[in-house]
Amino acid sequence: MDNTDFSRSYNSEKHSIHFSREGNGFQLRLPITVKVSADAVLTDSEVKYLMLLVQTGSASVGVFQGGKCLEHKVFTAYMVRKKQGTSQIKHLKTKGKSRAGSRVRLAKTLLFFEDINTRLIRHFKENEFDRIAFSCSKILMPYLFGSKVETPFDRKDERIYKIPKHLHQPNFEVMLGMQRFLNKGEVIYDQNDFPELEEVLNHL
Repeated sequence: MDNTDFSRSYNSEKHSIHFSREGNGFQLRLPITVKVSADAVLTDSEVKYLMLLVQTGSASVGVFQGGKCLEHKVFTAYMVRKKQGTSQIKHLKTKGKSRAGSRVRLAKTLLFFEDINTRLIRHFKENEFDRIAFSCSKILMPYLFGSKVETPFDRKDERIYKIPKHLHQPNFEVMLGMQRFLNKGEVIYDQNDFPELEEVLNHL
């Protein structure tokens, strides 16, 4: 397949290159370890990135360079109400925080995000990150970015790469699994539009 027939553009948020030809196109999701210039040219610089995974009651923070994990930390908090199995945050949206148990869980929730941001601040002081691999439940975003301890990056930071994969409760093993996923590339295309691409991939 002659790549001179294609125009291409780089999407930083998705860390992917889109190739198009005669109205049709396909997408190449790049490994996070690959650095790309604005004009979609691959460079040979080594990538250092922070990974932040947040779900109700648990979070993982890791510092990676190339394919190596340099540091990691797992955070946990008691945020789920017994028997009902709902998170304290969801409960607050419906029934408030009048009971003592609810107030305790809310305090632990706020401390959970303060601890995460305290750790992030240290990493950002000690490192220059090329990317921020990020996955966070939507309902938790206001608590992360509205914490008393300020998050050291903005939610619109251009380095953020929203991980395109479902996340289980983040622990160290889950983080390493996510690292393996991010270290791989993926071609997304319609085989009816690019039968020659289908043939090439079948021979890899």
